[in-house]
Amino acid sequence: MTPVAAWSPEKSRPSLFWALAVIVLPLVGLLARIRVRGTLPRGGAFVLAPNHYSEIDPVLVAVGVWRLGRAPRFMAKDSLFRVPVIGWILRRTGMVPVARASSVAAAKQTMTQSRALVENGRGVIVYPEGTLPRDPDMWPMRGKSGAVRLAVAGGIPLIPMAQWGTHAIMGRYSKKISLWPLRKPVDVLIGDPIDLSDLAG
Repeated sequence: MTPVAAWSPEKSRPSLFWALAVIVLPLVGLLARIRVRGTLPRGGAFVLAPNHYSEIDPVLVAVGVWRLGRAPRFMAKDSLFRVPVIGWILRRTGMVPVARASSVAAAKQTMTQSRALVENGRGVIVYPEGTLPRDPDMWPMRGKSGAVRLAVAGGIPLIPMAQWGTHAIMGRYSKKISLWPLRKPVDVLIGDPIDLSDLAG
């Protein structure tokens, strides 16, 4: 059962997210019965780090975050921002572009992105693995450091998220959605922020 969450100021203001929610929520409601445990900060920046094992994960994660009162924003490849229409939607919804870069450029990019999250009081969803797992039992692989670096750079809470069930809707590496049975259970667990004080500085 999804906890009742007070809407954040960013969700209370009219935005493109509202129009997307009108389309996406009913469709996802047919495919999945999302059960969320845990909460997100009502306001301010945060970095949410979920596991990833289906191409449809971002849609279900976004719905879970929306139901908890926050606008779901992801890190996305900067090349997507140059695609007509898609790029416009990504920019208007505040998605965070990320580019392959040298270590110096990556550090500068992290600082800029982190500062923007704090200034705008936004959360961002970062998949630590960056790809679907190759383990046959779908155990998570070793994560990359991007989510941690982003959180440490701005003193932002890093919140772990575990989710399970999306593979029944769209299998790993599959492009086909399984429609039957309808409303497959998907469990989402939001953990407590991780203590990163030992990494500060």
